[in-house]
This record gives sequence, C-alpha cells and structure tokens, in this order.
Amino acid sequence: MDMSQVLPEECLPHIISFTSPRDACRSALVSRNFQSAADSDAVWRGFLPSDHVEIISSSPASSSSQLTTLSKKELYFHLCKNPILINNGIMSFALEKHGGKKCYMIGARGLSITWGDTPTYWTWKPLPDESRFSEVAELRYVWWLDVRGRIDAKIFSPKTTYAAYLVFKLTDSTSGFDKRLVELSVNFEESVGEEKLHVFLDARPDYDMSRERSDGWMEIEMGEFFYDNEDDGSVVAYLREVDNYTTKCGLIIEGIEFRPKEGR
Repeated sequence: MDMSQVLPEECLPHIISFTSPRDACRSALVSRNFQSAADSDAVWRGFLPSDHVEIISSSPASSSSQLTTLSKKELYFHLCKNPILINNGIMSFALEKHGGKKCYMIGARGLSITWGDTPTYWTWKPLPDESRFSEVAELRYVWWLDVRGRIDAKIFSPKTTYAAYLVFKLTDSTSGFDKRLVELSVNFEESVGEEKLHVFLDARPDYDMSRERSDGWMEIEMGEFFYDNEDDGSVVAYLREVDNYTTKCGLIIEGIEFRPKEGR
C-alpha cells in the first residue's frame, strides 16, 4: 500500500521535513506522490537556514532577484554549488551539501593584511576567470607576514564544528615559504591557549598539508572550533610569519573560508 494515498496531503511533507536533504531526495524516488511531497517548498524551506532570505538580500540585486524565482529545492542546490557574494562583495556565502549548514569566505579585501595597502609589499589585482571576488592580494615581498580574518560567530550554524582554510596560490617566483614555517591558527577572539599549526606553504610533496580545490585554488586548514550558540563573539583566523631575516614573496591570497568539518 502506498502510504501517501492514506495520509492527509499535508502530512507527508511534514514527515519528510524531519529527515535530511539526502533522505528527501531518496524519498522522491518512491512514487509520484512521494516525489511531489519530497520536492515541495514545505520540505526544503526547513533545510535552508532560517535567515536565508536576509542573507540573499545582501547579495547584488541581479543575483538576489534571480534566486527568488527558484523553488526552495532549486535554491538549496544552487547555493551548494554556486557561492554568492554578500556584504558589498567582500564575503561569499554557500551551503554545505549534506546538511545545509552555512559556509562563508572572507575575501582578501575583507582581511586585515599588514602593509596590504603599500604597493611595494602587496598588489591587488582582478582574476575574473579564477576568483569569485573582484580582487585578490598578491605578495610582492615582506619580512613580516601577518594576515587576519575576523567574523561574527553568530552567523554560523549552531552546534557545529567548523574549520578555517587559507585559500591561496603560489606564483612561479614564490620564495621563502619553503624555508620558513608559517603559523596558522583560528580561535574565538577572547579565548586563551589557542592551538597553533606550523606548516610550509611551499612544501615537498611528502610534507604538503595543502590540497587543490575544485575551483583550482589551493587550501590549507588553519584550525577548527566548535560553535555552540550566539554568545561567542568573533572568530579570528590568522596567518603569520614574522622572521625578519627571511624575505617572502609570490603568495596570492583569495581569502579565508569557514565551513563545517565533514561529518561534524
């Protein structure tokens, strides 16, 4: 017996809404009635963040107007595959595919980069075919490298373990990152005793902790944290190498991304 023919029309979407996006997609294969229920806005609205309308409204008008024409299921998968720019283009927002949790990237223009506005040390340039942002930061040379990203914790999905990732590329003329370890860390702003990672950005293959992303950039994990509620202030992620005896150059920074750890 097809239970969808026995249950009240509004009951099946309500039941499916308590499952997961993956389970909803599987339910759609059971029968036409299940498909209608599983694909409904009533189900997928619950998988989207409760503030998704507000977030989308902060994207460029052309993007937000296009997104409002999509069904909730279409919107969900669009945001999984296509990050949107928000906050005047200095951040991007996306969804984690399996659970619909929020992912953010702070673009280079939204980071605090020591001497970032001094052309002798850093240059800003567009990479329209490579980056989601209008500009990226390229390191010409410095002795003192200090890059920080700060984000309000309250915008993250609650009860979730997040990791921060430096999203970068190395140029053919890169130097210094194979000689000196850089320090990576992420922590709540008021916390003490944060864990620090020390890695080579330009490492030999057997020591390389970075990986290539699907968008062609490289990323390396900076650390992780658990977000529990809305009272944790700001999260700060930083990249630092302050040995005044080693010149560093040839690093391109797209941004720092915060996304849920897999399965957590």
